[in-house]
Amino acid sequence: MQTLMRNSLFRTFAFVIFIFQFNSSQSQTLQTAEQVSNMIDDALFFANIYITPATDAAIYQSSPNWVTTPQKKKLWDATLSFHSNFFFVPNKNSSFVINNSDFKFFKIENATSATVPTSLGSDNQVVLIGQINDGVNNNEVKVKTPKGIDSNSIIYPYLQGSLGLLYGTELVVKYSTKVKLKKSKYQVYGIGLKHNLSQYFKKSELKKIYFSGLIGYSKEEISFDLLSPNNTYGTFGLNQITGLVNTWQLQVNGSKKFKKLELMAALISNFSSVKYEVGGQENQSEISLAVQPLINSKLTEISATKTNLLGEVALRYQIGKVFLQSSLDFGKFVNSNLSVQYEF
Repeated sequence: MQTLMRNSLFRTFAFVIFIFQFNSSQSQTLQTAEQVSNMIDDALFFANIYITPATDAAIYQSSPNWVTTPQKKKLWDATLSFHSNFFFVPNKNSSFVINNSDFKFFKIENATSATVPTSLGSDNQVVLIGQINDGVNNNEVKVKTPKGIDSNSIIYPYLQGSLGLLYGTELVVKYSTKVKLKKSKYQVYGIGLKHNLSQYFKKSELKKIYFSGLIGYSKEEISFDLLSPNNTYGTFGLNQITGLVNTWQLQVNGSKKFKKLELMAALISNFSSVKYEVGGQENQSEISLAVQPLINSKLTEISATKTNLLGEVALRYQIGKVFLQSSLDFGKFVNSNLSVQYEF
């Protein structure tokens, strides 16, 4: 299937170049089409390895602290909370090795292999060089590999609110503006329904032990600078890559309350679909205008579905109508969340 798609896209691009032969002063050839197709394949290969750790991290960042407490809320009881999320970057997801044999179009400048950062890695850069022959000249295409966030943790704030409904059900919403993180942008918003389960087990509630279940849906968007080629054709519109993540989350929470302190634990499973797109200002050359839509079509090849299983532990302390809560989520990654909540 991927081979058929690749051949179809190449024929499409070849046709575009063929049309350009009659509408451009440059001698655009099928050789040019093949070279640009190879460049697109290289960009696709690099983008996949570079951005995937960040979209995996985005899923974890959207997962914590949906449930502030599994206790049953009264009808129209409302809670507003401010959260700060701390994602800890693991070393194993911060870099990868590239070889000249990995590429069809590019070569590593003055080397046959190099270690480069992922989106979660350092700010080290490596130069890649290729050439496009337009039928008259060999035009050099030179790019620097993109930088990572160059940080051991990612911190971002968001707001969350909840409203008590009928029968021990609670509406939960979360939202953040597009937060500019170090060398990236991130946004999350979601909606969920929590239902208190311990109301059906009176002996449990008499012992101040509470249970709840939740189903939630969230959308995450994370963007990084990608490639800015230095050449006569401009940027090709590859300046930025964005991961678009849709996540369904199921979880079960339990807690034990001791006066003003509540200890909680949760088991979380989420199911995510991940898509990618490139963007950025395009140069008005014919080749540049053709590249961005083609690579966005080919990015469907690296779309993915992911399933994660997480554990969460948390504690919540009451000060009047204000609550302070800290949680820790763990699985493939480790994520921490701090929040200040106000119950109306």
